[in-house]
Amino acid sequence: MKRDKRKLAGGLGPRQQQNWDWRAAANFIAGGAGGGALLAAAGAAALGADVRVLIAVGLALIGAGLTCVWFEIGRPWRALNVYRHVATSWMTREAAVAPLAFAFGAAAFYVADPFFALLAGLTGIAFVYAQARILAADKGIPAWRHRRALPLVVSTGLAEGAGLVALAAPWLLAGRLAPVAVALVALVGLRSALWYRYLAALRAEGAPEGSLRAFAAIDGRFTLAGHAAPAALALVALTGLPGAGVALAAAGALALASGWDFKYTLVRRAAFTQGFALPHLPVRGRGEAGPAVKPGWGGAG
Repeated sequence: MKRDKRKLAGGLGPRQQQNWDWRAAANFIAGGAGGGALLAAAGAAALGADVRVLIAVGLALIGAGLTCVWFEIGRPWRALNVYRHVATSWMTREAAVAPLAFAFGAAAFYVADPFFALLAGLTGIAFVYAQARILAADKGIPAWRHRRALPLVVSTGLAEGAGLVALAAPWLLAGRLAPVAVALVALVGLRSALWYRYLAALRAEGAPEGSLRAFAAIDGRFTLAGHAAPAALALVALTGLPGAGVALAAAGALALASGWDFKYTLVRRAAFTQGFALPHLPVRGRGEAGPAVKPGWGGAG
């Protein structure tokens, strides 16, 4: 029976997807951070900061991500066809939101009006949400389709945006670091909680073994460098002691870099297909059928 299962696993088990390479991952990495940066910039504008640099960075990240995925397409000019499916495709909605983000962002940059910064921020978070829904809509990749993946991806974009503001806060918001530090602690705390709920659900409900191994490989550094260290450094910044600005900038850099590490792992390293499952092992001739088998899966599933 074990030999039969090994044979089945060789031909029916999950395989790492190869359709989306590093350029697709770069779209989620840069685009998510850019959308989060636009929303965070709107918050910083409400504090009276000059957020033009943040807005420019956010738009540049979104543009870089879209450019990467554009070059991934075999015939790039066919990308315009994406606009034909706004009623059914989250890729279309992502592409439709992007021009609005650029329009509102450009207005906020040149007019320096908090209202346009708010509009840019709202389109930025809509862009992040559309990206998360793109992954959730791919039902063939269990790590993407899981119900807890979508809020985790959105929270990652928000934490990255807060990280970018924290990184720039010593220069943009000198003397007003506390609100940024509090926001960063809250968002990395939210991301940490969603990360552990996501991992626990995958292990309890079952997932491809390759996905579980990929997430296990980053779990330690994501916890320490992505959540514990940024939260601790942001709390140091709240003390107002000398070096508070440096501590907050370091917290922001860690929150940002760890989010990129997670998203690359999600899109590339942990992206294993469903594979095949059999309700029972077939039998030739007489005899009893074997038990159900789901080759290449770990956890309770």
